[in-house]
Amino acid sequence: MVDTISRTAENLADGVSETLFEPVIRLGVTGLSRSGKTVFVTSLVANLLDRGRMPQLQAAQQGRILAAFLQPQPNDIVPRFDYETHLAAMTGPEPHWPESTRAISQLRLSLKVAPGGFLSMVQSPRTVHIDIVDYPGEWLLDLPLMSQSFTDWSQASLKTARTPARVDKAQAWLEQLERIDSEAKLDEATAQALAKKFTSYLSDCRTAGFSACAPGRFLLPGDLAGSPALTFTPLPSGTSRRGSLAREFERRFEAYKSQVIKPFFRDHFSRIDRQIVLIDALSAIHAGPQAIDDLRCAMADVLTCFKIGQNGWLSPITGKSVEKILFAATKADHLHHHQHQALTAIMAALVRHAKDKAEYSGAITQALSLASLRATVEELRKHEGAELPCVRGTLQETGKQAALFAGDLPADPNELLEPARGGAAEWLNMDYEVMAFKPAPATLRSGEGPPHIRLDKAAEFLLGDRLR
Repeated sequence: MVDTISRTAENLADGVSETLFEPVIRLGVTGLSRSGKTVFVTSLVANLLDRGRMPQLQAAQQGRILAAFLQPQPNDIVPRFDYETHLAAMTGPEPHWPESTRAISQLRLSLKVAPGGFLSMVQSPRTVHIDIVDYPGEWLLDLPLMSQSFTDWSQASLKTARTPARVDKAQAWLEQLERIDSEAKLDEATAQALAKKFTSYLSDCRTAGFSACAPGRFLLPGDLAGSPALTFTPLPSGTSRRGSLAREFERRFEAYKSQVIKPFFRDHFSRIDRQIVLIDALSAIHAGPQAIDDLRCAMADVLTCFKIGQNGWLSPITGKSVEKILFAATKADHLHHHQHQALTAIMAALVRHAKDKAEYSGAITQALSLASLRATVEELRKHEGAELPCVRGTLQETGKQAALFAGDLPADPNELLEPARGGAAEWLNMDYEVMAFKPAPATLRSGEGPPHIRLDKAAEFLLGDRLR
């Protein structure tokens, strides 16, 4: 009770401060594996500090951002996002991709902004704080578990594991599951062996391009590695007696929800009022129709966990709502610009159900394609008498230059979504390629951040209305 009262008082003080003095935008950045969260945050901060490449951010284009500076983050127990190290990795003499997001981190960027229009004559510049919260997408996938019982989750997980798309990856785990008696007394060695096989199954699914691979902490355990909280698996339904393996797995599942998922939701996720969800749609397309449908379903499930709507001055007490959600297809620099519109349309179609639900609840949403750090240049290559719009860059594995034509994305996204919903094993008469490129060496002129594609448009959508 004391903790609740203290938290409410603290939130009330924060709300008054934000409303009357220095507004705070809490921007959540997440995405599924390999979607480029760390690169996005680093490039966004660099391009807000040096705004020469941000013409679509109106406050920057109009010269109303008078200063930008990093400040100590307000939360002392959350690790600071290591912006300087990540920027050096991306823009140094031998550029390389920074380490991926493996835990939550935070960074505060403060902007001194002059008002626009008539207000410029009566108001002085104000400070707007942007608190960027970077967290793994695997944690986001855990949120739907909060509303499920162990039995419901087990049945759904086993059904998914036995689908044609996944059964080969789940075979070792399912075979071991058939050999155990879940009603027998708990044996810790058996429990650990089952959890290890289950984790391997989830990892193989992620490697194959699937998105719905929960519980997420099994893939990113951190300091929970080897703990009972991560030593359980789905089990066939049945009556469980006290002290049995099934009863203990159910208890550990509930502990995972109460001690791992709920604190993240309470302390971090529920305080976010702007959210960007980064999605590597190109890799999912390359992986095939089943990976695309898995991604579509995963995003629909995740968005049900957002508290969506518009915030008022009492929101810090009653709980923040997500006012704006941006769905961004990353790695747009892997396509010639002629195909960017098609990629954006595919992104919008993938999240259509979630997008419609969010807008019905009062949020403003948008889908676009972007590249947080441009790693390629465009060129035309002749092939069999025709000119192919390609991109050229340095390959991650070999360090050699290579040109890529990823394939023609359909103008109508249903050409991808219909085979995906129908359970097709592969694309019919279509082939999509991906390559892993290294960051390109860049010479940044004074006042310029790293090169990008539509990062300024993303910033305008997420932040622009609060910088006026």
